[in-house]
Amino acid sequence: MASARSTVRSAGVAIRLTLLATVVLGVGYPLAVWGVGQGVFHDQANGSMVTDSSGAVVGSSLVGQSFTGKQADRWFQSRPSAAGEDGYDAGASSGSNLGPNNPDLLKSVQERRAALAKADGVPAAQVPADAVTASGSGLDPDISPAYAAQQVARVAEARGLSTDRVRALVSQHTESRQLGFLGEPVVNVLELNLALAKSS
Repeated sequence: MASARSTVRSAGVAIRLTLLATVVLGVGYPLAVWGVGQGVFHDQANGSMVTDSSGAVVGSSLVGQSFTGKQADRWFQSRPSAAGEDGYDAGASSGSNLGPNNPDLLKSVQERRAALAKADGVPAAQVPADAVTASGSGLDPDISPAYAAQQVARVAEARGLSTDRVRALVSQHTESRQLGFLGEPVVNVLELNLALAKSS
């Protein structure tokens, strides 16, 4: 009888602890994290969305996208993307998974280098690596200042702007190394293109 009572008591304690843990860890903790995110890191917690001058969401500063079409020469171009079948698919983030000696990768890099050199009017040897290779995620929103500088003349001519004006926009949207020493300087393509649209 005592053993049965002890078992019931132990089961009751276990059930109460389970309910307490469910409330604290399954409800309280997620709500606390959500509250801190919304209060302290509101933009980041909501996807770092970017809006145009009319307030419409045009993308995220954390996710790369393509700027192609009939007037593609009017825009700064992102890195190539291997995410998804057509690239830039946020639901299929990945790299090409091709090794540095893979003939398919080497061929695509050479084709991209030749096409970009022709489009931007620069020697093929000067085309930066990030202009012809996809990032590991396939969704890198940033390009190197060197790749942005390569595109200045083409974009300025297509928009009827001075190269100095376009170069100044690139400079304004160049982010320095994180904490002054981590990573490399980068240019966010979406934010630069939005600034470009406002200035035209």
